[in-house]
Amino acid sequence: MSGRLLDGVTVLDLTNVLAGPYAGYQLALLGADVIKVENPRGGDLARRLGADPDLSDELLGVSFLAQNSAKRSVTLDLKAPRGAEIFTRLVRDADVVLENFRPGVMERLGFGWDALRSINPGIVYCAISGFGQTGPMRARPAYDQIIQGLSGLMSVTGTPETAPLRVGAPICDSMGGLAAAMAVNAALVRRARTGEGAFLDVSMLETAMTSMGWVVSDQLVAGVAPTVMANENRTAAPSGTFATADGALNIAANKQEQWESLCAVLGRDELVDDPRFRTRELRKLNRDVLRAELEKSLRERTAQEWDAALLGSGVPAAPVVSVADALANEQVRARGLVAELPSPAADDGTVRLLGGPVHVDGAPSAPDRRPPRLGEHTDEVLAGLGCAGDEIARLREEGVI
Repeated sequence: MSGRLLDGVTVLDLTNVLAGPYAGYQLALLGADVIKVENPRGGDLARRLGADPDLSDELLGVSFLAQNSAKRSVTLDLKAPRGAEIFTRLVRDADVVLENFRPGVMERLGFGWDALRSINPGIVYCAISGFGQTGPMRARPAYDQIIQGLSGLMSVTGTPETAPLRVGAPICDSMGGLAAAMAVNAALVRRARTGEGAFLDVSMLETAMTSMGWVVSDQLVAGVAPTVMANENRTAAPSGTFATADGALNIAANKQEQWESLCAVLGRDELVDDPRFRTRELRKLNRDVLRAELEKSLRERTAQEWDAALLGSGVPAAPVVSVADALANEQVRARGLVAELPSPAADDGTVRLLGGPVHVDGAPSAPDRRPPRLGEHTDEVLAGLGCAGDEIARLREEGVI
């Protein structure tokens, strides 16, 4: 894996399912040694989740595979005294502890912030939770959909007939993971300068709200309640999703010159001087009529044909495609976003997984190791702590690992 910006950084990843594992995966893709610490009795819940039941039966669920390449898996019962002792030794040599338990769990295990920094004063401790470590809602359980609803995101998604509507991907989990990874990296920069560790408290609710841009700022700054806009853009028109002869086409003619270029490509120059559409504000006010006029022309050709026609015009536009088509996109292929790795499943073969969104020194941040089987690296990591083979065997017999 090229571009190992975090080479030499050790992360203890105690996370489950998505937000936390996604954060750990981003750190692993940038070169950190991410040691996934899992309960010996089943490990990460995501090992049993996903669209392929056979993989889930092997504790290699699709949901797990997606976020855990380039990590090492260690099984360890933190509730057992010997397990806590081993984890203490891991913390001494680590740079980051990452977890997404409910607030209070780490304290009950004996590894809250005060305990961790007494073991390792330079440790960066990142706790990801639905609502944060403080406040009246801190103890509530939360999944992505709960956060989508409470953040206001669902209230502005869909049409007047369908809203509130859940976004079709776990966006709040992923955004929470990205926020955590960004904060960890910033804390490591400060530690390199001062030697000081950090306690990072990441709230998925707050992350979701801060990611909503003008939707929140319209309410907060202008006092204007955001409404459901379907596929329209509140700030401009024509800017949204339009019907063509065979499918949907996104067009974002947000500037006056883009609007005029769009009319020229469509052969509708008369619309430029139409009194209903002459200015940005008039186009927004009359967006429904404008849509109908544009779709009269757009329905004459396919989305791909219009995409080609608009390509050199300066008007941002592209067809709306399926996930399969997005993965097959020549731009995605050229950038090397999808990595092919040996499969950890019993039938061998390969598995195709997403790498990271950042190129480092001209190369994609792609995983260099397949996702681990549960506890695959336990002996290796414990040996690195100085545990002898007979000690490791006893720990396994006792169910500690």
